[in-house]
Amino acid sequence: MADLADLAGVSKITISRALSDSPLVNQATRERLQTLAREHGYKLNLNARNLRLRHSYMVAVIVEMKPSHDRTMLDPYPLMLLGGISQELTAAGYSVLLTTRQGATAAAVQAADGLILLGQGVHQDAVRRFDKLGLPMVVWGAQADHDNHVVVGSDNRAGGEAVAEHFIRQGRRNPVFIGNPGHPEIFERLHGFVDALALHGVKPLLIRRDEFTLASGMDAIDSLTGRKVPVDAVFACSDLLAMGAIRALNALGRNVPEDVAVVGYDDMPLAASFLPPLSSVRQDWQAGGSQLARKVLELIQGKDVGSEILPVELIVRGT
Repeated sequence: MADLADLAGVSKITISRALSDSPLVNQATRERLQTLAREHGYKLNLNARNLRLRHSYMVAVIVEMKPSHDRTMLDPYPLMLLGGISQELTAAGYSVLLTTRQGATAAAVQAADGLILLGQGVHQDAVRRFDKLGLPMVVWGAQADHDNHVVVGSDNRAGGEAVAEHFIRQGRRNPVFIGNPGHPEIFERLHGFVDALALHGVKPLLIRRDEFTLASGMDAIDSLTGRKVPVDAVFACSDLLAMGAIRALNALGRNVPEDVAVVGYDDMPLAASFLPPLSSVRQDWQAGGSQLARKVLELIQGKDVGSEILPVELIVRGT
């Protein structure tokens, strides 16, 4: 930069401002100095700049999930969340470092300005682990008691309530919930569902399943066959579980929705094209990703940031 300043007959600060497109330097001078820099092969040393400013201009995004053949990382969670995060951070001049739990101890993660965690894991173990990095952190999920970090998530309790009210309007009296209430988000969905049904004297049956897959949904329904449990409605905590439940019900000769109504959660793109089209609780993943990014940037800037719960919507289709 000093060499360019000597060649151009200007100060170093003018060179710096011209190369960063500062309006403090008129356009003609900016263009002249930028052309001079290109002719001499000048490139900004980002590492040196970041070291001087004590910023890496990078946010680490840790995906806390275990991909499987049935549940890949191409699903809306986490792909659509990542889209919202990347768009917001890139527009603000930040790079995105994407990794999983296994790579979270890497030096590059620890050098990041902030951290976004997708998926709290059961019993908050992931949150406690990454808190130790001491970085500004925002978590996607459900708020828990005594949280000391910022959370962005959907209104899972309201989602459960909406499904319960939908079943009651249809006259369903023997609902089943499929999912793992050990997960904070699923816990909220279940309790919204249970509390809303209780107002009408209805108590659902819980079938605990840890995997959010088609096979797990089928297995949940198959487990009822030997117990002769009356079932006329199924609320699955994910769309894949719901689709698996429908397949199992069809195999047993039960019609959906005539005999059994089924509602999933997430409203993934496949839900609308499933046969029959799946009713589901929609989460706005894109908005969620944007909010995660905005809040981590505000934390990096030292602002006072609060958690945020985003609305959900029950999309009623053919099940």
